[in-house]
Amino acid sequence: MWEAYRIGVCAGGGTALGIAAAGLLRRPLLAAVVAGAVAAVLAGLILGWIGEAIGAAVGGLVGGSSASTVASGSLRRGGTAGGTATLFFLAAVAVFALAFVPLVGYLEPIALAAFAARARRRAGEKYAGLRSLAK
Repeated sequence: MWEAYRIGVCAGGGTALGIAAAGLLRRPLLAAVVAGAVAAVLAGLILGWIGEAIGAAVGGLVGGSSASTVASGSLRRGGTAGGTATLFFLAAVAVFALAFVPLVGYLEPIALAAFAARARRRAGEKYAGLRSLAK
């Protein structure tokens, strides 16, 4: 049981590292994914066996790719690089803290991937806002 808990913590930690990498590296998707996965694997290998490293790598890959989608959308819509990096770093700290709750570390990569998929689907939509009142 302890092994499953540690793998969940490493998966959540890998997700957090992927989020932080996406916020700091801004645009390049590949760089965020690679940085998140490499840092997560190193953390997993330092903490334990190969199970933790695999969980951390999956979390880092999913976290980096999903968060870079959201980060690029934020920057494309006028967000500043420093503000985006700060918010993503704070989100990574929160995600890492939540990874210590049993089973939440396993759910974080899944939830982040679902959030990024929803953001991709809604990227083309425009809000009518007050333009509907102008008629």
